[in-house]
Amino acid sequence: MAEPPQTDVSRPSALPTAKLLQRNHANQSLVDQNSDQYLDAIEEEWNKRLDSEVDTLVDGMVDIVSLASIGDKDKFRIAQESFQVQSRAESMVRAANSLLSITHSLKLLLLLSDEAQIAHRRDAELKHVHHEKEDAKRKVAALLDDLLKRPQSL
Repeated sequence: MAEPPQTDVSRPSALPTAKLLQRNHANQSLVDQNSDQYLDAIEEEWNKRLDSEVDTLVDGMVDIVSLASIGDKDKFRIAQESFQVQSRAESMVRAANSLLSITHSLKLLLLLSDEAQIAHRRDAELKHVHHEKEDAKRKVAALLDDLLKRPQSL
């Protein structure tokens, strides 16, 4: 028998340890949520990430300012404070980079999001604003009518 020709085509095969379509309970609960609940959970997750990074920046600035006191210090104390400031600055740089990454991700989400949903929200807001405008016009007209119909007493 002749050998089959050698190719570089991959030949997928099932592995005995493959666990396809098995989800843990956390992922299953995300699937069971409706769209609004899912989006609220995602928004909450983003807000937590933002809050933690901003807290890191604020805490770092507070620590750096508190370490920047002027006074009689020996060389050991100066070296110790210098090390503390450096480590705080490094954590602040990581937090700032993380914030940049988050803003980049949010920009991409906005650009790649569902345009129909954005248009629907815009149209709903526009309709709401038009109703508010018409209500305000009616109120102003009623107030003007009241002012103009009153007899002037001098």
